[in-house]
Amino acid sequence: MREPKVFIAGPVSWNQLVAVEKLPEPRPHAVFASDHWFALGGTSAGKALNLAALGARVTLRTVVGDDEAGRLVLDKLRAAGVEVIAEVIDGATERHLNLMDPRGGRLSIYLELPRLRSPRHDDRALEALAGADAAVVDLADHARPFLAAARTADVPVWCDLHDYDGASAFHQDFVDAADHVFLNDDGMATHADLMRFITSRRAAVATLGAEGAVAAVDGAVHRVAAAPVERIVDTNGAGDAFFSGYLVAHLGGADVPGALAAGAAQAARCLASPELAPLD
Repeated sequence: MREPKVFIAGPVSWNQLVAVEKLPEPRPHAVFASDHWFALGGTSAGKALNLAALGARVTLRTVVGDDEAGRLVLDKLRAAGVEVIAEVIDGATERHLNLMDPRGGRLSIYLELPRLRSPRHDDRALEALAGADAAVVDLADHARPFLAAARTADVPVWCDLHDYDGASAFHQDFVDAADHVFLNDDGMATHADLMRFITSRRAAVATLGAEGAVAAVDGAVHRVAAAPVERIVDTNGAGDAFFSGYLVAHLGGADVPGALAAGAAQAARCLASPELAPLD
C-alpha cells in the first residue's frame, strides 16, 4: 500500500499536567496533586504523532513562540518523524495547565495562546497541502485559511470539532468546509441532538467515550464499541488517536466499520500510554 500523505494545520502546545483525586469544585479550597509533569500537547500534535506512528507521511504547519517551550515542541515532533513547517512568532508558545482525575475527567486551562499576524512559510505549506491525500484543519484561527486552500487544491478536508455544541460561530467555517467531520459527545445538549447533526452530514463520526463511537456516512449509521483497556494511564490525546486510526484506515481503503474499529484500537493504545501517541 502506498504511504498516505496527510497535511495538518493547527495548534501545538507545551503543557503542565497535574493529577488530582477529583477536579476542583467552584469554591475556595486547597487541592493536593498526586503527580505533575510537563509534556507535548495540542490537538494537531496528537494527530501528527499518531498518524506518523501508523505509517503516514505527515506535514504539520503550526505556530510556536521563540522560546524554550517552542523548541521542546519542535524537537519532539521532528524526533517522531513529523515534517514541521513552523511559523515562529515573537510571543510565547501555546501552553495549557491540565488538571486530570483518575476517571478520565480533565480541566484544561489556557495559559498562553499565540497570535500569528504575518505568516512567512505559506508557499511551503501550500505545496505540502497540494500533494496530500487529506487535509486535517484543526480549530485555530491561524489554521482557518487552509480550509479554503484545501478546497482550491481539491484535497478532502477533515475537521475535528471536539465539543461542538451545534451553534458555535467559531466552529462554523470548519463545519461548512469539512468533507469529514469528527466531534465528541460533550457539547451537544442531548444524544438526539448529536445524532441529528451527524446524520445531516455526508460523513461524520462522533466519539462517545466509554460507549465507543458512532458514524453516519452516506445515510448509513455504524457503531463500534470502545476497545478494552486494562489500565487507563492518560486520557490526553485519545480523541486524536481515534481520529488518526480512522483516517489511516480510510485512506488504506477500509470500509466504515473497519475504519471505526481501527480508530477504537488506536484510542485504546493511547489510553494505555503516558504519551499523546502510543509507545511501541
